[in-house]
This record gives sequence, C-alpha cells and structure tokens, in this order.
Amino acid sequence: MDNSVGTSMVLSKPQKRYRSLEERRRIVEEALAPGVSVAEVARAHGVNANLLFHWRKLYRAGLLSNPEIDAVQLLPVRVEAKRKNKKRFAANATAEGNGAVEVSLTNSQVRIVGKVNEEVVRVVLECLLA
Repeated sequence: MDNSVGTSMVLSKPQKRYRSLEERRRIVEEALAPGVSVAEVARAHGVNANLLFHWRKLYRAGLLSNPEIDAVQLLPVRVEAKRKNKKRFAANATAEGNGAVEVSLTNSQVRIVGKVNEEVVRVVLECLLA
C-alpha cells in the first residue's frame, strides 16, 4: 500500500498584459532618462527589454502617440467681408535698398528684393494663398 500523497502541478502561460499608449509612453520616457538601464526599467515594469527597445524606436519616430491628445486642433477663425478698395501693388524687380524677403513653400517660392513694406508682403501672401 502506497501512503505517499501525490502532488500535481499545473503549468500555465502567463497572460499577455495590454499596455495603454499612455503607459507605454511613460515607461519609454523613464527608460530614456540619462544613466538609466533599459533592462532595469523593463524588469521593474514586467516588460521584455526587446519590447521596450521597440517602444523606444516607435516613440522616437512619433508613432507612440495618442491621436486624441496629439491631434491637430483648429484655431478660431473670423470671416470678414472683402474690402472694396483693395489696392494691389506689383513688386518692383529692381533692388531699392538692402531689404529682402524670401518665402519658400511646397509648390512655390517668392523673393522680394528692395524696400519691403507690409502692404507688399500682404499682397504677395494673398496671391500665394489664392
């Protein structure tokens, strides 16, 4: 007769834990501090160090952000009626002084050389936006 008591062990895989974007950013920012070991931060938060390195890469590329928080926000706009006596000036191509303004956009480039006043700049920018 066997009087030994049998024991049985049930091994189970640890469940994957979902980390929110905010939590990932917080852990990555902690790991980016000077003099901090990534492995120690990973161990402290129960994360694989390779995963933390991957999160750091995403963070630096700007892909570890919350679109709701980091979304582009609209600015308030006031619409006014067009002025009837709108003066249009043509910029003189010859240099009249030491001033110069250069505006580079994706599809256009404007360079104004000479005396530059605010009305000329306003007209040029209006033409670019039209």
